[in-house]
Amino acid sequence: MGKSTLSNALVTQARRAGKTVGVISVDPSSPFSHGAILGDRIRLTDHFTDPGVFIRSMASRGHLGGLAGATGDAVVLMDAFGLDTILIETVGVGQSEIEIAELADTTLVALQPGSGDSIQLLKAGILEVADVFVVNKADHPMALQLQREIRGMMEMLEFGGWAPLLVATRANEGAGVDVLWAAINEHAAYLRAGEGLAVRRRTAFTHRVRSLVMGELGRRIERRIDALLDAPEGAPEDPYRAAARLLEPLTGALPPPGPDENGRLVTARARVKGL
Repeated sequence: MGKSTLSNALVTQARRAGKTVGVISVDPSSPFSHGAILGDRIRLTDHFTDPGVFIRSMASRGHLGGLAGATGDAVVLMDAFGLDTILIETVGVGQSEIEIAELADTTLVALQPGSGDSIQLLKAGILEVADVFVVNKADHPMALQLQREIRGMMEMLEFGGWAPLLVATRANEGAGVDVLWAAINEHAAYLRAGEGLAVRRRTAFTHRVRSLVMGELGRRIERRIDALLDAPEGAPEDPYRAAARLLEPLTGALPPPGPDENGRLVTARARVKGL
């Protein structure tokens, strides 16, 4: 019992608070067929017939970052339909599956004692993306040890604004979920009190634009690679020449190097990185 059980408990808490809820559950896909079992929603059976809860499962389909390529679109649609709370359950968090922090207003990092999750905290980005840490299965003998490790690692960082909260839960029993819900609302109030919410929404918009652009570029590049390999003159003798040939149209479309607003010279490479 992990993320899905915790998601189910949070949906229950939100409904008790009178909120309508949208749930997006992202499952990992096969790298060969891109198929997925979409089994995360099994834990949400308590809410299948609730008209105030809309559940959407989607496969990651090879998309890196812990989300699916269409997750951002699903969030926008649920928001447009007036759902009060939108819960995104990611594939999971490893060293690079932290894309959720660009899309969500509040990011929860759920950890389980005794499963090696404490090692996850040492990986790049994990500490930085969490707005709330959740130690689930709080009755586990190693739960207090995991909480001490989280606090110890947080002390090594300097938080300029919001410092992540730490909450312990037993999601299968519903214990501590009310405290977690209060922590989520506390973070939401913090964002609304300043410019935090506007910054998060700007980041989410940037994430969606980048995902759309990179997705379309990826499809076009795949077609051009096939065309290169099937060309009568044959493929270039090495992948570097092939990459250079594919980048030629983009190089011509880039603006020429020039000074930025601070008078510093910006090279074409820096401009590409900024895109």
